[in-house]
Amino acid sequence: MHDALLVVAGLGVGVVVGLTGMGGGALMTPLLVLFFGVPPLAAVSSDLVASLVMKPVGGLVHLRRGTVDRRLVGWLCLGSVPCAFGGVLLARAFGTGESVQRVVSTALGVALLLAVVGLSARAFVAVREDALGGAVPQAAAPLRVRPVPTVLVGAVGGLIVGLTSVGSGSLIIVALLALYPVLSARDLVGTDLVQAVPLVAAASLAHLLFGDFRLTLTAFLLVGALPGVYLGARLSSRAPSAVVRRALGLVLLASGLKMLGVGNVALLAAVAVGVLVCVPGWRVLRPRLHARVAAATASDRRTE
Repeated sequence: MHDALLVVAGLGVGVVVGLTGMGGGALMTPLLVLFFGVPPLAAVSSDLVASLVMKPVGGLVHLRRGTVDRRLVGWLCLGSVPCAFGGVLLARAFGTGESVQRVVSTALGVALLLAVVGLSARAFVAVREDALGGAVPQAAAPLRVRPVPTVLVGAVGGLIVGLTSVGSGSLIIVALLALYPVLSARDLVGTDLVQAVPLVAAASLAHLLFGDFRLTLTAFLLVGALPGVYLGARLSSRAPSAVVRRALGLVLLASGLKMLGVGNVALLAAVAVGVLVCVPGWRVLRPRLHARVAAATASDRRTE
């Protein structure tokens, strides 16, 4: 029964990833810890290896479509690959047994809350592109890459992924959005997906060597996750992915607070506030954001 539930959990997470492009490590790792009682380090190790199997699929699709900036991928990997490996060594430096589990659990909680910020940023990008008629205006000249900040983004993102398995599909993409606002959403997602492959590979190797990888656990997750990703991708054109992202944000908020040891009363209060922001609050803010972006775009066009 336990193994069957793991397959179902993998299927559910796979569907969410296929629908939204997010939620892999951010959803699977806390699910394993909070509902299946898997130790945090084992959950991170097994989830990263499972992600290593799934990540290349989406990356290849974007490479074929030409929605990847290979220069950004190179600079990001320069920082992320060694730091992802080092993140595992950093966790181990805190000791073994209960001490390392506590460190990983705390880091995971913080990373999940940052992932909620990432979801909010992606919602803003969606509003911006909608206001611009589905495309962000591209610069006349080729994109000017900023090597030092890009390497730093990769390094910080890699360290977080190595520690928690969270961040390759949420935190790094938010940092890219801040550094390169002229990139379209498709290019952001494609670049992030491709750079995540060597990042996750480095983190997976480190967890295989120094973590707490469990082959049986990973295998059952993949049995459900692989068809789930395919199903989610097929449904993505018809399903309300915005609604799924809001629900995912609430789940990540609750999971992050729980990993940090927040009490049930405070947890329920935070989720209630999140529901108010995600549903009626967003209905009020969305048209205002849409109008502001449209007005700013019109003003820019008049000054050209």
